[in-house]
Amino acid sequence: MANILELTDVVKTYQTTKAVDHVSFSMPKGSIFGMLGPNGAGKTSLIRIITRITQADTGSILINGARLNDDHPEDIGYMPEERGLYKKMKVGDHLIYLARLKGLSEKQAKEAIHHWMEKFEISDWWNKKVEELSKGMQQKVQFIATVVHKPSLIILDEPFSGLDPINANLIKDEIDNLRSQGSSIIFSTHRMEQVEEICERIVLINRGQNVLEGVVGEIKQQRKKNLFRYQVSGEIPGGILERKEIIDQSEGSYTLRFTEERDSNLFLKALVDAGVYVYGFEEILPSLNEIFIQTVQEQGMTIEEPINIPS
Repeated sequence: MANILELTDVVKTYQTTKAVDHVSFSMPKGSIFGMLGPNGAGKTSLIRIITRITQADTGSILINGARLNDDHPEDIGYMPEERGLYKKMKVGDHLIYLARLKGLSEKQAKEAIHHWMEKFEISDWWNKKVEELSKGMQQKVQFIATVVHKPSLIILDEPFSGLDPINANLIKDEIDNLRSQGSSIIFSTHRMEQVEEICERIVLINRGQNVLEGVVGEIKQQRKKNLFRYQVSGEIPGGILERKEIIDQSEGSYTLRFTEERDSNLFLKALVDAGVYVYGFEEILPSLNEIFIQTVQEQGMTIEEPINIPS
């Protein structure tokens, strides 16, 4: 699969702080790509470079195979973590203004904005001032501004911040719809549990460096620890549990660690042969948060504390 974005040895230093330290990764077209890491790890600095807000000191960035240039931002939709709406403007006027900046005519802008506002059931917000909206409402407006020009690359920095579960699910659905229509989406967050739901590939960033990159499912399989949970009716006979490593046990639920993965199936067969009713059986894979902490520790690093980067 061709890549929409390729970074090679990108470096960015602010005074004495190296915010991006020789970062390299690639993002396939049409994918939902998670850029993960704690606050201050360098994610926003990378986004600023990709969107041409700032420039890298050294390194190479390609979009659709072409070196990053001043024309690329028109085909990028960027929703920053610090939302940038003008509080005194009316929602409709504001969205038209932002759409025009991305190259749409006034007619095209109005048609696209009405489409999105109807989809989000917020058409009656057109003449409201931004300052009259709640944070979650402003988030919807910011999302529309990000995607209204149909960019091929969409960058969402903490898109669910301030959203209630219903509206968070609404945005998740639209992210999936945009991907199915051909957009490539970077999802930047420190909330790793959110990424597991929607991202196919990830890069983990810490202290300005990418410490891990790859397909989510493959990474979790590579880091698994042969943990399995069995849910049974009643108790497991003691003889079957003899010499087994029990990690957790509660009423009707047993979590065991095995030396070999195949041993989990042999144990399941032993339960069935003993007449134990097993109504649940699953492998427990590590979370991305667990994988991140483990990877950082293996590399002898510490998890970065937030740093202040000049605007």
